[in-house]
This record gives sequence, C-alpha cells and structure tokens, in this order.
Amino acid sequence: MTNKEKVSAAEVVKRARSDNKTDSRVMIKQLLTDDFREFHGDRNSADDPAIIGGIGRLLDRPVTLISTQKGHDVENRLATHFGSPEPWGYRKAIRLMKQAELFCRPVVTLINTPGAFPGMDAEKAGQGEAIASCIATMMNLKVPVISLIFGEGGSGGALALASSDRVWMTEHSEYAVLSPEGFASILWKDAKRSSEAAEVMGLTPAALLDAGVVEQILPEPLDLVGLRQQLFSAFNELFALTPDALVEQRYQRFRKF
Repeated sequence: MTNKEKVSAAEVVKRARSDNKTDSRVMIKQLLTDDFREFHGDRNSADDPAIIGGIGRLLDRPVTLISTQKGHDVENRLATHFGSPEPWGYRKAIRLMKQAELFCRPVVTLINTPGAFPGMDAEKAGQGEAIASCIATMMNLKVPVISLIFGEGGSGGALALASSDRVWMTEHSEYAVLSPEGFASILWKDAKRSSEAAEVMGLTPAALLDAGVVEQILPEPLDLVGLRQQLFSAFNELFALTPDALVEQRYQRFRKF
C-alpha cells in the first residue's frame, strides 16, 4: 500500500473486485513486446475463456503467459463465469506450463479471479483434481515462474496459478483462502459481518507482505513498462539457479507457510 493512502481491508476488497480493473487482454498486449500467440484447449475436453494462455516476448526473452480473464461486458463475463475457471481451463494451463518447461521458457501468470467455478459440471469433471494437478505442476517446474495478483485472488482457484517462485500483488488486490462473506458466514453465521472478516483475515497486500506470503506490492495504476523490466530482471536472477535448486527454493518458499 502506498504511503499516500491508507484504506481499510474492506475497501481493499471492494477495489480488488472493481469493474475498472484493466482487462487481461489489454495487460497482455501492453506487457509483451511482440505479438502474443494464444493457444486454446486442454487437448481433452474443451477450451475455457476464463484462462488465456500463450507465448510472446518479454523484451528479448520468449515467455509463456497464462492469465485469468473476467471479460469487460455481460456476454464475456457470463462466458468466463466472471473469471472463474473450469477444470479444462486449469488443464490448459498445465499443458502450457509443461510446454514452457520443454522449451526452457519462463512463465508469467496474471491473476484476477474470485475462485474456481463451483458448478455441477465442473465438479463432475474433476475441478478439485485439476486444481491440485495445476499446483503440483507449478511446484515442480524446472523453469522460473512469477505470478501477479492484480485483483481478486480467491482460494485454490488463485493458488493453482500462484504456486510460483515469486508472487507480486498490486496495491488494490486481495488474496485469501475464501471470501470475507464466506468467512463471516462460517465463523459468525452472519455474512453481513464481511467487513469485519476482511480485517481479521489478513488478506491485504500489506498484511501478506509482512507475513512473507508475497514479495512485492506494485502501485496502481500499473506501470506496465516498468513491470516488464522488473519481470525481465527477476527472471535473469532466477535463471542463475540450477533447475533442481529452483524447484527446491520454490518448495521451501511454500513449506514455511
């Protein structure tokens, strides 16, 4: 959080959920310095518009970029379940991460999701297994992975794309095991106490930085040119490690939690 402004946890959640967040496709276009080649489908079930994935260039380095997508109009938001991926979305991400490892490309993930889609078809198709497999794949990738949470970071649906070497957040984003409304409903049987729950949960960027869950808070609006350079420099640092050392360091990062 910037020194210029201090806001409550409830206000952070409100801003994280804002419709004014930059659309993922706009971010991708401005972040990458070459044409983005998008890939579709998990090679098993379907394509999921809630997950955008493909390859491009970050300055002179080829990268794989995977992002959640909420959409910016009613039609797109309904198609993406308001940014909540289904199993085939996570399996598409797994496919692209394994491809990145094969060609020694680093991976960038951009995250703005309330969580995985809880629909009946998604559950029947193995939503829990898809999330677990995505986390396991990320944890064992032998190439660097950096995640940026720029809006909502909801539960396992976000963690599935944030089991990375470094996790960054924008100042108006949140990252939590469940929503404040869900927390209040479970703990106090009263969803109306969500503002109080937000304060208790420690879901703000500042609280998560203090706890060592994230490494950096980025001011908003995002400076995508500056972010591009930060990502490029961070990948250079991570590539200095051997693949085995990279995986071990990532494991230890999460083990301490």
